[in-house]
Amino acid sequence: MKALVLFYSYGGNTRSVAEMIAKRIGADIAEIKTVKPYEGTYNEVVAQGKREVESNFKPAIMPVEADFDKYDTVVFGTPVWWYTYAPAVSSFFDSYSLKGKRVFAFATNGGWLGKTLDNIKHVCKDSDVEKGINIKFNGNKLVTPISDVEKWADDIIK
Repeated sequence: MKALVLFYSYGGNTRSVAEMIAKRIGADIAEIKTVKPYEGTYNEVVAQGKREVESNFKPAIMPVEADFDKYDTVVFGTPVWWYTYAPAVSSFFDSYSLKGKRVFAFATNGGWLGKTLDNIKHVCKDSDVEKGINIKFNGNKLVTPISDVEKWADDIIK
């Protein structure tokens, strides 16, 4: 198995989980980055995120530095923004395809998962989407037991 951990992270929580998973399963790692970073206070960015999700706004993203043809498995990480994946993830799925890949998704959040994992499964309908995981934080503190994340990651390489 050749795996890639691909993620978008606004505040760093999703990045920290992505790095942990990549190390645990021996995967390469790549990040989705917006051309224009989000700026302002946390509450200002939350309000902007709500407007973007509700209007289906897709921010411009930088080219993803990964050759997807090299991978049969993609571990996909996103923060939850208003009960779904972040707008930058929508931009990614408009430009890239994970067709034919095994996809394992994880979503980080401090509130409610919403339909995030279901929405990833829907947009990856040409992929083999495996069981995802909801990873909860309180601020920057991981609430989901790390052993749960490790067990989920270990199942990827079985």
